[in-house]
Amino acid sequence: MKFCSHCRADVVVAIPEGDNRERYICSACELIFYENPRIIAGSIPVFDDRILICKRSIEPRLGYWTLPAGFMENGETTLQGAWRETYEESLAKVEIGALFSICNVPRINQVHMFYLAQMTNDHFGPTPESSEVKLVSADQIPWDDIAFATVKQTLKRFLADRDANQFRLHHLEF
Repeated sequence: MKFCSHCRADVVVAIPEGDNRERYICSACELIFYENPRIIAGSIPVFDDRILICKRSIEPRLGYWTLPAGFMENGETTLQGAWRETYEESLAKVEIGALFSICNVPRINQVHMFYLAQMTNDHFGPTPESSEVKLVSADQIPWDDIAFATVKQTLKRFLADRDANQFRLHHLEF
């Protein structure tokens, strides 16, 4: 960031009075521009004991498999974001359930949140974000082609919890 979006003056990097870390600050009007982590909301859609996965048709990780998830939009809740992303990436309609995993990824300033989700029917399909969408059983998950570590660990914990017939909230660090 070079210029203030409020007054167009130069922006500098400094520690504001009363703060403990560097921020972008306008040199003229002293407006502070905070950069905070981005939240990724997604779901683990299930239909008849199978999990819905999507093959990415966009970067990053083009051609790899993932759970439907993406960046939240302003003005929506994490549940709304998880539902919207599920539909945008798979055309599947789901009932969002309990929060299942919170994955902290501080090296890229992200927090990934996955919710349990029950598909309301077996209708789904490819979208501009997913070249292929399919329901898979546990033994059909393409583990070597999963796009993100957060998705792989969420899937592993989901399967373990399902086998134990007891779902719990998982806090993961990456």
